[in-house]
Amino acid sequence: MFEAIATFCLLAAPDICRDVLLPGYEAQTQATCEAKLEGHQPELADSTPVSQPRCQMVGPIGRFEEISGGVYAHLGAISDAAPENYGDVANIGFIVGETSVAVIDTGGTRKVAEEIYRAIRARTDLPVSHVILTHMHPDHVLGAALFAQIGATVVGHEKLGSALTDRAETYLTNFGELIGQDQFVGTTVVLPDMTVSETPSIDLGGRVIELQSWQTSHTTNDLTVLDPTSGVMFTGDLVFHQHAPALDGSVRGWVEVLDIMKGLPVKRIVPGHGGPVLDWPGGAKDLSRYLHVLTMDTEKALNAGRSLSTAAETIATSEAENWELFELFNARNATVAFTELEWE
Repeated sequence: MFEAIATFCLLAAPDICRDVLLPGYEAQTQATCEAKLEGHQPELADSTPVSQPRCQMVGPIGRFEEISGGVYAHLGAISDAAPENYGDVANIGFIVGETSVAVIDTGGTRKVAEEIYRAIRARTDLPVSHVILTHMHPDHVLGAALFAQIGATVVGHEKLGSALTDRAETYLTNFGELIGQDQFVGTTVVLPDMTVSETPSIDLGGRVIELQSWQTSHTTNDLTVLDPTSGVMFTGDLVFHQHAPALDGSVRGWVEVLDIMKGLPVKRIVPGHGGPVLDWPGGAKDLSRYLHVLTMDTEKALNAGRSLSTAAETIATSEAENWELFELFNARNATVAFTELEWE
């Protein structure tokens, strides 16, 4: 199999370049790929091409496990974003219907999205009709532009667009620094074309998937994707496993949402991190315990009249041995929980 690529460089730093996949030109032979490319002028936001598009053998393919018929999951690295993982630190999925494919989350760079795209193309020629973003965090959304480029409808919570607009510059700057600009070429933020405020469905042809938006919990804009055919739900970061939870919304709200989710007709889930597949509701056990400890310790600190700065150093530290990356996230979680609960 052959694919089309072109070398792009950053407009602001023309010495920083990367070979970028141009989706939609895949072919069994190089000659067919080249015929598809005739007259094509590639464009990427904030980048400029320094080579003509060319065809070569297919590049790295993302690793996906078929967890049920037509349902695929990818395990992101349990790590902060770094050059060695180029932003591939969140779980990703895709669901194949009879007429199209839906992608759930897109990784932290266009480079990750390219590997997702190749994984889909290795299994089906069906078009990607929808890319569903479970929430605003950059490790889940920064690959979406590739799928928008091929005409997929970008779907998110009704509050996702404003959240991304407010944070886009920060996300691109911070993630680019963590990963390295040479691997970040072609990465940009795209806003949703379709927003979800309740529980709409998407028909992939003989397979209808159900979306649900949630109240403020992990973030202000969390969305889940349920495939009733398999009983698998993609939870985004409403569920963490192994990877320390990250609170960017409401601890009270998160507990409430998790309790509701436990009652849904779901057999297994794909969490935002860890797994990548967990039984349900048993897969919520560790997160439920952590949120309980976080809440109880915060309430005790407030009742004792402790200041935020001292309380954040000890809240939920009994959970440290249960989670990877605990030191990166727990103190911030304690700060968010303290700030929320002190106003009750």
